[in-house]
Order: sequence, then C-alpha cells, then structure tokens
Amino acid sequence: MPKLLSSDATAAYRRDGYYSPVRVMSAADAQRYRAALEAHEAKTGKPIQGNWRHKMHLLFTWADELVHHPKVLDAVEDCIGPDILCWTTNFFIKEASSPGFVSWHQDSTYWGLDPDHVITAWVAFTEVTPENGYMQVIPGSHLIDQLPHVDTFHKDNLLSRGQEIAVAVDKSKAVGLAMGAGEMSLHHIKLVHGSDANRTNDRRIGMSIRYIPTYVRQTKVRDSATLVRGTDTYGHFDLEPRPKADLDEAALAAHADAIGRQVKALYQGTDKAAFRA
Repeated sequence: MPKLLSSDATAAYRRDGYYSPVRVMSAADAQRYRAALEAHEAKTGKPIQGNWRHKMHLLFTWADELVHHPKVLDAVEDCIGPDILCWTTNFFIKEASSPGFVSWHQDSTYWGLDPDHVITAWVAFTEVTPENGYMQVIPGSHLIDQLPHVDTFHKDNLLSRGQEIAVAVDKSKAVGLAMGAGEMSLHHIKLVHGSDANRTNDRRIGMSIRYIPTYVRQTKVRDSATLVRGTDTYGHFDLEPRPKADLDEAALAAHADAIGRQVKALYQGTDKAAFRA
C-alpha cells in the first residue's frame, strides 16, 4: 500500500515523469522554513549564494529537518522504495523582478548517477505561479534517451553550468506546475524541464531535494550522501553526518567535504571550480 500517494498518483509519476502538487505541510510551516532561511540572510546581509545554496542540509538543522520530513519521505518512498539517500539539496531562489531563469534541461546530464532512479522533491516555501517563474515540464520526456546539452554559463541561468538542451524543445507540450506554499512537486532525473524569470514583487523560493535508492551508484567520483530512511547495504556513498547546530565547526567541515566531491562530478570536463551563485 502506498504511504502517501495514491496508486493513480504513482502510476502518473511513472508515466509522465512527474507528479504535482503534493501537500506536505501547511503554508504556516512553509513560512517557518522561509523565515529560517531569511534570518540567516539577514545576518550575512545578502541572499544565500554560492556553495551555500547547495547541500544546505549539512549546514542548517532546519534544512536537515526538511530532508527528513515524514510526508516528503512517504511520497518519495512510494516512488523509489524504502531505502533512501538524500544525494543533495539545492535552493532555486528567484529574487523579485529579477532575470534569473532555468533553461530547458535534464538533471541527468552531469550528475553521474546510475541507474537513473533519481527523484527530485521540489518543496515550495512560497507560492509558485506562472508570474514568478514556476517550473514547466514536458510530460513523458523522461522515457527518451539522454539528450545532448551545451554549456552556456549564462550569468542569469540558475543551473550550475547554464546547461541547455541542444535540440529544439516543443514548448507547446509544456505543463506548468503551480503550487501553494507547503506543497511540492516530484520529478524524474531525465524529465525535460525549465522555468522563466520572476516578474513579481516577491521572491520565489523552492528547495530541491534529490533522493536516490541506496543501490544507485556515482560513476564519476567517490561521493557522499545522507541516509534518510531505511538501511544502506550497498556502501556506494560515504554517509554524511547530520548537523547538531547551525553552521557549527563539524557542519562546516562536512559541507566542505561533500561540496568538494560534488564539484568534481558536476564540473568534470570544464575549468570551473565552484558552483554558480
């Protein structure tokens, strides 16, 4: 029996490569996570950026809490099974009236994960609308082979390499994923997707949590991940520690180690040495 999703929902995920929306928390709880993020930003005097937008669950106890959220994991388990690693987390934040966008791409292009049984839980901290740049997907595109991509490193592209699909995307088939704060979408690593700029006067904040079954391998480097449910009998990843306090010495060290490994995988074949801001 599914834990959170219906049988029809899991069938839709397998058929279409995505399922949305899924209510995992109240709007008030989503606001609590937003407040935690923005309290950190207030202390630093600027939006969270650079490497700290990635693998945040190793730095902040509230982000760690979210990757272990029971409803998030119940939905993920319905799709990929009970033994689950969190491979990484990423903030996709579009500032108010900003040019930031996400080009049409497949997540699988540079990640090095095999097999492709990888799911993203995209958790909305704010409302997600056409006006503020919601995600658009091409249903069923996860069933095609890996498409060729080109790196653009465009300054306004929120992706690590500014990668975009090198062939034409039929945008007439696109479906937009509108969500309320506290809802999430689920999508497959090979699903073709992208998003436009935020044209509103408020931030659009989403946290992407990338989950894998424990049997998935990293083919590029010796990588690390966080065991969030079940057991890991494979040992393909070094297991990461949970933060005991925000940004304490142990958390900073664990994050630096994990980011160093991931940078080597994601930027293999380029001269880049760090994530884009």
